[in-house]
Amino acid sequence: MNRRLFLSDPPSDKLRLNEDRKMDKLQKLLSPISIGTMELKNRVAMAPMATNWANPDGTMSEIITDYFEARAKGGVGLLVLEVTTIDSTFPYVPQTICLSDDSHIPAMRQFTDRMHNHGAKVIPQISHPGPESLSWLFHNIQPVGPSAVVCHSYKQMCRELAIEEIEPIIEQFGQAARRARESGCDGIELHAAHCYMLLGSFISALRNKRTDKYGGSVEARLRLPLEVIKRIREKAGDDFPIVMRISGDEIVEGGRDIHETQYIVPMLVEAGINAFDVSAGVFPQRSWCILPPTGTPFGINTALSAAIKEVVDVPVITVGRITDPRFAEDILQREEADMIMLGRALLADQNWVNKAADGRFEDIAPCVGCGVGCISSREDGSPMSCVINPTVGRETDLTIEPAEKAKNVMVIGGGPGGLEAARIAASRGHNVTIFEKDSKIGGQLNLAAVPPMKQELAKWVKYLLIQIEKSGAKIKLNTEVTPELVAEIKPDVAIVAVGSEAFVPDFPGIDNPKVVTAHDVLAGKVVITTGNVVILGGGMVGCEVADFLANRGDNPIVGRTAVTIVTSKKETGLDMVSEIRTLLMQRLWEKGVTILNSSVVKEIIDDGVVITHEGHEETLHGMNHIVLARGVKSIDTISEKIKDKIDEVYVIGDAKEPREALEAIAEGSQIAREI
Repeated sequence: MNRRLFLSDPPSDKLRLNEDRKMDKLQKLLSPISIGTMELKNRVAMAPMATNWANPDGTMSEIITDYFEARAKGGVGLLVLEVTTIDSTFPYVPQTICLSDDSHIPAMRQFTDRMHNHGAKVIPQISHPGPESLSWLFHNIQPVGPSAVVCHSYKQMCRELAIEEIEPIIEQFGQAARRARESGCDGIELHAAHCYMLLGSFISALRNKRTDKYGGSVEARLRLPLEVIKRIREKAGDDFPIVMRISGDEIVEGGRDIHETQYIVPMLVEAGINAFDVSAGVFPQRSWCILPPTGTPFGINTALSAAIKEVVDVPVITVGRITDPRFAEDILQREEADMIMLGRALLADQNWVNKAADGRFEDIAPCVGCGVGCISSREDGSPMSCVINPTVGRETDLTIEPAEKAKNVMVIGGGPGGLEAARIAASRGHNVTIFEKDSKIGGQLNLAAVPPMKQELAKWVKYLLIQIEKSGAKIKLNTEVTPELVAEIKPDVAIVAVGSEAFVPDFPGIDNPKVVTAHDVLAGKVVITTGNVVILGGGMVGCEVADFLANRGDNPIVGRTAVTIVTSKKETGLDMVSEIRTLLMQRLWEKGVTILNSSVVKEIIDDGVVITHEGHEETLHGMNHIVLARGVKSIDTISEKIKDKIDEVYVIGDAKEPREALEAIAEGSQIAREI
């Protein structure tokens, strides 16, 4: 893979710092810009992200309105709505936004009026989901596409559209754009990226195998989007802005590269496109390019947006791993894009723009690319959320109101759940003290930041520490809470957030001195530099420890660490977000890690383990270290001992039941608002 697709060679002329180029001032980011006839107050756009929050009839619900209004109040200049289907028979998600008939206009008009009240402009991403449609699930209708190819999203085979079926779809695009204009929308976006949905799949040779006028040459594959643009102009007017999302590079063998994209974008401008929203990759082979997770390059698509800017004279928007306003300003100053599109960064903090404008950079909750809550919801069907920001989707429910009576609140444990509870409680006026038995706060986030590509989690801990200090909550480190301490302090409320510790199973031979826990390895209590290591457990923690330890030994100074993962599961790392898992599994393969799935540990012996692998007993000899990565268990031993000493005792996070940080923070946030 050519890394220059992601990180451009910086022109030396544009790198010289001078008095006119001060990132803290955000001179370009906060300056106005026009897309066609649409005038924006700044250069920050909100990316389209599927929420599954529309009403069942496809109209805008109160929850989705509150969600977008919070970002409009937060200063975003342009709101790009999620996929808005042009045909309700072909939904993208179960509760998808629709502009498929005129009955959707009134609710959309109410929505746009509310957004306009805050100075934000609105454009829906009108789309025919094509191969990615859920028509097969809800209407027993086979998805359609340019050719009969597998729809990777749902493992369905789509049906090739007949020529006579295409014209009605073109008309649906035109009518949806008309409805958008009549609803008060300020333009529309067409999704033609990622070899995805109908337009993107027609443009890409990876899915378009047609030999008629809609396939074959580059120009023929462009015919459908060009006809759609023409019809939109006829129905919505020449002065109605059209933005197109496009993959600058598909980054797979046989896919479109940046040079072909540079060839086609002038044709699209001539047809009526007013701006480009530049992404990269295709789904699913390069989904980590579409939704770049923690550890991938920041500004992952800026080289592509810069290349497109070279050949068109309309605004070019870049997206992907842009979380810091000063970095966003730098991209604009380098002239690698004209606008910045933020997705998950605006989930983590809806006030990103306003805080940036005020110079409050350290107060911006950092998106660390974990995918927990946002991407994972796409995979398990749960409501979209954010591990750092529990108010996503609950913007009107989870406000911070002053406490009726200030209470003395003891937070026991300085992990993410305890810190969030302390921050909210102190912000409401309570007198809050955090008691942490270790020498620093952060809990297991400190361990989670250790494996390769996970270093950004440290930013989250730092953010929480800063916010705790600003809230007025006090921190007492190296202090273990006992019933005697509680009796001495006499708090009104105790929030028990002591977290968990590594689970040690009762295997025969578990007391072997070679047995250590993954937690001890990541904490630096056990140093493993070379030798043979077997990791018992193939979930996220086991895989990340393998990534941390494994080394082929090609560099003799470093030496070789050979790692074997043993897991009872049929697949490894299924508790991870798929984009993170894809990259991690690739690194494990490159590092020569051996993975034994469907394997049950029977016994730990002096130099290894005895396992049953696919029904056959095997012995893994020659192991220098045996690392346990079999999950965690609660270490709450205090709540029962103090419940008769305090009026209010709450247990949250892993102390209540081992889960993810998402639940710990959500519980801490909720309880802190109620006390």
